[in-house]
Amino acid sequence: MAWLALIVGGLFEVGFTTSLRHVDGFRNLPWVLAFLASVALSMGLLEYASRSIPLGTAYAIWAGIGATGTVLVGIALYGEVASAPRLLLIAALIGCIVGLKLLKA
Repeated sequence: MAWLALIVGGLFEVGFTTSLRHVDGFRNLPWVLAFLASVALSMGLLEYASRSIPLGTAYAIWAGIGATGTVLVGIALYGEVASAPRLLLIAALIGCIVGLKLLKA
C-alpha cells in the first residue's frame, strides 16, 4: 500500500507543479486551491509512504515521478521541446525509478 501511496503522491506533485504555472501570483483562486490541495495530498502521501519505505528511496521516487510527469505535461500541454536527448534523459530517470523500486533500497 505504501508504494501505491508513493506513486499517487508523485502524481499529485505533477498536479501542484502544473497548478503553480497558473496561480498568477496567488491571485487565481481556483488554481491556488488546486495547488494547495495537490501539495497537501502529495506531501501527505509521501509522509505515509516513508513510514514503510526508506525516506531517501521514497523521496527519490516521488521526485522522479513528479519531474517526469511535469516534463510530459509541459510537452503535451504547453508545447515544450520534446527533443531526443530530453526524452532519453527522461527515460533514464524512469529507469532509475524502476531500479529503486526493484531494489527496494
